[in-house]
Formats: sequence, structure tokens, C-alpha cells
Amino acid sequence: MTAPAISPPPPATAAIRPARRRSFNRARMLTVMRTDLRQLAESKDFWIPMVILGGFFFLIVPAIMLSIITSIGSVDAVQQVAQALDLLPQSAQQAVPQGVDSSAQVSYVLAVYMFAPIAVVVPLTISTAVGASTIVGERERGTGEFLAHSPADVREIYMGKLIASLIPGYLTTIVGFGIYSLVVNLLVGRKVGGWFFPTASWWLLILWVLPPFMAIALSLVLRLSARVKSTAAAQQASGLVTFPLILIAYSQSTGTLLGSGTPVLAFVIGVVAWIIAVALLATGFRSLTRARLLGVANEQ
Repeated sequence: MTAPAISPPPPATAAIRPARRRSFNRARMLTVMRTDLRQLAESKDFWIPMVILGGFFFLIVPAIMLSIITSIGSVDAVQQVAQALDLLPQSAQQAVPQGVDSSAQVSYVLAVYMFAPIAVVVPLTISTAVGASTIVGERERGTGEFLAHSPADVREIYMGKLIASLIPGYLTTIVGFGIYSLVVNLLVGRKVGGWFFPTASWWLLILWVLPPFMAIALSLVLRLSARVKSTAAAQQASGLVTFPLILIAYSQSTGTLLGSGTPVLAFVIGVVAWIIAVALLATGFRSLTRARLLGVANEQ
């Protein structure tokens, strides 16, 4: 009696053949984004401080300061500040209205070169605060396991969470900067001959330069959020990421960068920032793995 024929086992390479990468599914990405945004909207611990922070820097502080300066007139303190305007770059000095009193000139400089940069930092602070906890927070809440076993690919999870972190900050920018512009034009515009804000350079800053800088910061923050062990650690590390944009914003206040009357420079900076942002976004998803969502990744 002959033994039955046994078919040879399949080659070892067939067993370890890597799975083909799935195509990017926009619907799953949007589901992740909507889930995060809904959780933020339902969290009073998030949006109440956001409203207070935005209202303080976009409305209260500018309104009080500009109201005081435009109403007190040409007192000695204002005259001294007006004389300091000679320290601004020549292009910035040419942008300051001539033929008006010193209080109007000081108000113009404060509105364009001082308050506006501080206001730009607010949306970055909000977005990085959201992004810092968006991944490590899933592990701490125990929902990382659900995401790890969901049909969504890590690229879709990463992009969904990045967009969900970017929207609150940029929405704050649009709404807050609109309110700020209205305050500036109502209080200062009547002193300098009409509405003047935002200037051309500031339109470029808000619409062209700020979005890629926010994307750069969030791309780095999400990498940190995927690697650290706690939300507190992610929040501390994200502070280092926001520092470069703070430097750029304050260089605006000296009239040496975007507010110096050179929109071409703002455009060039935006191009460079977009290139860096796209490169970081294209590789950022590699920092997110299902093992890290579960909290079992070996980081050694």
C-alpha cells in the first residue's frame, strides 16, 4: 500500500509577503476629523478658555489700549513714543500716515506692528494645545484601542487628527482677526483718514504664511504626541515647537519682516514654509503606528 502524496509546503516568501498599501480613503479621514471636532465642541474645558483667550487678545487689550492712545492726544508720553518711530526701517516709516497727530501715528504703529503679531500667536497656541493631546490622549482615555482596530489606515488617522487640530486655531484666526480689524479701523481709521487694516502684507500673512506654519507646528506636535507617555509631557514639548513662530511674529512688530512694506518677502517666506510643511506632512504619519495607539510600542 502506497503512502498518500503530500503536497510540498508553500514557499516561505509567500507567508511573509507584505500587504499592499491601501489607497487613501478620504471618507475615513473625515470621520476621524469629525469625531475629534465633535469631542472638542462638547468639551467646555476646551472652548471656554479658547473664547476667553481669543477675546482677551483680539478684542479687549487692543480696544482698551487704542482707545486710550487715540483719546489722550499729543501728551508728552505719546510724543516720546512718536519720536521712537524713527527707529523703524525706512519702508515701515513710509507706511505710517503723515499729516496726522502723533497719537494717530502711534496708534497706527501699535495696530500694525505690535498687537497684530501677538494675535497671530493665539491660534498657534490653540492648535498646538489640541494637537499635543490628540494621540496620547486617546491612550489615556482608553480609546486608542478602538482606533488601532478600526478600518482606518494610520495615514487617515494622522491626517484626520491634524486637520481637526488645525481647524480650531485657524477658525480663531479668521473670526478673531476680523474682529480685531474692525476694532482697529473704527478706533484708528477715523484718525488716519479711513479704514486701512489689514494691510497687503497682513493679508498675505493670514492667508498664505500662517497656514503652512501651523501645519509645520502641528506635524511636529503630532509626532511628539505619538511618542510621549502622557499629555503633560506632550504639552511641554509642544511649547518648544511654537517658539520659532513666536520669533517670526515679533520680528513683524519691529517692521523688519512682513510688515515692512515688502509683500514679496511675505510671499517668498510662504513658499518656503509650504514646501517644508508638505515634506513634513508626507512623512509625519510614519510616527503613528497601531502599537503606539495601543500604548505597547517599544520605544527603546
